Amino acid sequence: MELSRPRGTRDFLFEEMKQRKVVASTLKRIFENYAYQEIKTPIFENLSLFTQKSGDEIVEQLYNFKDKGDRELALRPELTAPVARLYMAQMQKSPKPIKMYYYGSCFRYERPQAGRFRQFWQFGCEMIGGKSPEADAEIIAMASHSLKELELEGFEIHLGHLGILRGILDEEDITGKTQDHIMGLIDKGEPKLLQEFLDESEIEPDTQKILYKIIEMKGTSKLLSEVKELLKGRNKALEALFELEELVETLGMFQMEDYVLNLGIARGLDYYSGMVFEIYVPSLGAQKQICGGGTYNLVETFGGEKVESTGFAFGFDRLMAALISQKKDLNLKVAADVFIAPISPKTRKAAFGIAQKLRYQGISVEVDLGRRKLKKLLSYAHNLGVRKVVLVGERDLEEGKLTLKDMETGNQTLVSEKELLEHIRP
Repeated sequence: MELSRPRGTRDFLFEEMKQRKVVASTLKRIFENYAYQEIKTPIFENLSLFTQKSGDEIVEQLYNFKDKGDRELALRPELTAPVARLYMAQMQKSPKPIKMYYYGSCFRYERPQAGRFRQFWQFGCEMIGGKSPEADAEIIAMASHSLKELELEGFEIHLGHLGILRGILDEEDITGKTQDHIMGLIDKGEPKLLQEFLDESEIEPDTQKILYKIIEMKGTSKLLSEVKELLKGRNKALEALFELEELVETLGMFQMEDYVLNLGIARGLDYYSGMVFEIYVPSLGAQKQICGGGTYNLVETFGGEKVESTGFAFGFDRLMAALISQKKDLNLKVAADVFIAPISPKTRKAAFGIAQKLRYQGISVEVDLGRRKLKKLLSYAHNLGVRKVVLVGERDLEEGKLTLKDMETGNQTLVSEKELLEHIRP
């Protein structure tokens, strides 16, 4: 019998699950402060949902299978396509913008390595039908706010606009799969392969020079005037640049200034066309990207109306790796607030009654289930990390009292059962 984990998966024990729960709860709170509502979609979908979005070549990266009804299914590799399906099936007539967020596991069949697993988690959001500089700015501000709330240090937000690169290529009649392939090579950071493909495609040397200059441009909003000069006469690319300028101006309204303009960010899928951003934590090395987002029109790709979406997703596992590497105090809650310790067999019934009353009052309670002696009871309570121990003794019960022990100070106090709640409530 094989008892090892499947390759590319992990087990999470108590402490790590507490950390992940704290981070997920924080992100949920921030997203809901921006009026996003949570959704859930199935872990598996029809295979065609992903091949229509990313092409048949994605099948090599999927866990796909036939069910007993001979239907072609796949474990979801990401959550953008399921959200588009959900929108088309149930939400097209809803007032817009529609603001939703999700948190769930995804699956990819690829070689496991540091920071890359076959089962991984995404925490992300979609705003459907909210195309405006304000919508784009709010999305970026929410991503930044989330990381600041988690006190993550050293993260960098890189912001660009795909319309600039696509505009240059459009005006040279470089469209369709050729354009997507060029954008994909830029996205992967493959300069040698990019040069070879540009040469093979017989793209004018002047256009190549402009592309390379744009790709390498990073900095503050001051570089926008330099880009404008470079794009003179290229109206489609300039139109995208003006959109980026308006977004930069709008970000100031959201008190956002800590970002880098990076015109080399690209996407190799044709439904991405507008604003795009990524968040890096350089200390993570090769797996430094913890977030990616942008504006796209995936619904039309599936045969629906032309409606733009703006969204992003945190790679939750990489976000956790960044926080843990910085030894962040995630305010982890102990397993229980109080431990109820019956000192003798005769007080066991009373101990369980007290435990249940406290639980119904919202107090996290552990009660001795192992029939331990007093010394071992206190040792067990110490290992649990509880703040208080309620010692239930025969003589105390006869007097209507309980002994409350503070595990930090060691002090013990006699209290009545009626007074117990006010003494232990945090």
